[in-house]
Amino acid sequence: MINKMKTAQEAVAGIQDGMTIMVGGFLATGSPEILMDALVEKGVKHLTVIGNDGGLDAGQPAGEFAAKTARGIGKLLEHHMVDHIIASHLGVNPKLNEQFAEGTLRYTLVPQGTLAEKIRAAAYGLGGVLTPTGVGTPMETELDELGREKKVVEINGKKYLFELPLFADYSLIRASVADKFGNYYCSKATKNFNYVMAGASDHTIIAPEKLVEIGEIDPDYFAVAGVLVESIVEGEKKWQIIMKGKTCLWSCSP
Repeated sequence: MINKMKTAQEAVAGIQDGMTIMVGGFLATGSPEILMDALVEKGVKHLTVIGNDGGLDAGQPAGEFAAKTARGIGKLLEHHMVDHIIASHLGVNPKLNEQFAEGTLRYTLVPQGTLAEKIRAAAYGLGGVLTPTGVGTPMETELDELGREKKVVEINGKKYLFELPLFADYSLIRASVADKFGNYYCSKATKNFNYVMAGASDHTIIAPEKLVEIGEIDPDYFAVAGVLVESIVEGEKKWQIIMKGKTCLWSCSP
């Protein structure tokens, strides 16, 4: 059997300047922090990043839950590693607008459902997806996030936009539980984009909070098959927000 176990540094070693990566998470919930840290350490630049949003900056969210460090994609933005971000929501992390204003960052907004289905189409080998979202708006004539033309298709009297698949060089995913073949499961809200991104790239890396031996857990428990996973990185910590005087933990493991 192929040994998929790697250190975080080994797993991201193939990510080079100018590549396109997908990163799971929703405002950093479910983001693979150990892989983000390894990318920052590697110092790769000029990335195109596909994700739901720009993660969190240090000090977010505001108030008593403010974190000491950036989270998720926010770590890449903090170190000016991103040239283009493709996401569905960009209004939280201030680094996005700061870098956009400086002219160092370009971003493309894609409706969340459309973004998920474009990624899913890539993972399943489909030629695209039909959606009514954007019909009758400037989205009909605008080029997509990669500069490709869109088509309006009419079926049974209803118009749809034909959206093309969205593929990446690497998918970086956080799992709650995985076995050593790469079968994995994500708990609760951490599912977000962490399921659909598997297989939508040339190389999928997962960072599980809990790693088990093959056969230790009933295969029916897992949601994503390990055949879609190339690398597994052990050591992802339970998601947490560190505040002054206390630490709040949200366990993603059963």
